Amino acid sequence: MTVSVYSIEKVLFRGDAVAVNCNTQAGEITILSHHRPIISILAKGTVKITDGAGREHWIPVRSGFLEVNSQDQAMLLVEEGHADA
Repeated sequence: MTVSVYSIEKVLFRGDAVAVNCNTQAGEITILSHHRPIISILAKGTVKITDGAGREHWIPVRSGFLEVNSQDQAMLLVEEGHADA
């Protein structure tokens, strides 16, 4: 799936990924390829992205939004910050 993570100031991640793990207001979720479409509010925590090469990318967030569409794309708009800040 294609994943894009944006803050107000910059692109934090853009590329192919096999999994995205994040905290939402409803709890922790993992997005895999061909996930059902979803829109959710992100809660304070750390977004973990596992790319196609198996590398993990960690992005601490205070809040934000997640959208997964039917074209196998995930987009996150986040407010950066340490998860415990």
